[in-house]
Amino acid sequence: MARHTDAVCRLCRREGLKLFLKGDRCLSPKCAIEKRNFPPGDHGNKATFRRKVSDYGMQMREKQKARRIYGVMEKQFRRYFHEASRRKGMTGVTLLAILESRLDNVVYRLGFADSRSQARQLVQHGHFQVNGKKTDIPSFLVNIGDVVTVGASSRNMTYFKDRSQIMQGSGRTPAWLNLSVMNMSGSMVNQPGREDIEIPLNEQLIVEFYSR
Repeated sequence: MARHTDAVCRLCRREGLKLFLKGDRCLSPKCAIEKRNFPPGDHGNKATFRRKVSDYGMQMREKQKARRIYGVMEKQFRRYFHEASRRKGMTGVTLLAILESRLDNVVYRLGFADSRSQARQLVQHGHFQVNGKKTDIPSFLVNIGDVVTVGASSRNMTYFKDRSQIMQGSGRTPAWLNLSVMNMSGSMVNQPGREDIEIPLNEQLIVEFYSR
């Protein structure tokens, strides 16, 4: 399985905003955007870099930003776009809803992890079940009514015991998900709408990129 292996803080610097790829570190003074808010590379901090960006450049940057936020490779992201274009409704909003429905993102949004990359690792290690069945595929798409649960054996781990304390009263669960900290589980009650996706993305630029 292909994955990004370089320093993820470089991705935030390239996009010029926090993508929250490293959890709590992104909220601390150690965040790369706080220390070096300019693109990586030898010429990133030079005035010559601040050239006018073309329409294509803006569209590509928005697509790259979405890919990096959700941790999706190019080929898979393109498949998500084609799937969104076949469904009813606005393609851009549908694309974001598909990305939000990924199991690793649902685990993150429920509060079981500090970042999507950490959630992806937890899923790959087999700590979660969907509707009672062990699921270790981060890209698994959760549907309305599906219940995501921490496996019985995993609940005894120190990580999840500590996590349950952190999750108590956190209030960060989005409206389209229902969380039960006592049962260490959550379910999807609705498809996420655009107002539920608090991510600085202009999905229309992504649609324009693939519609060229």
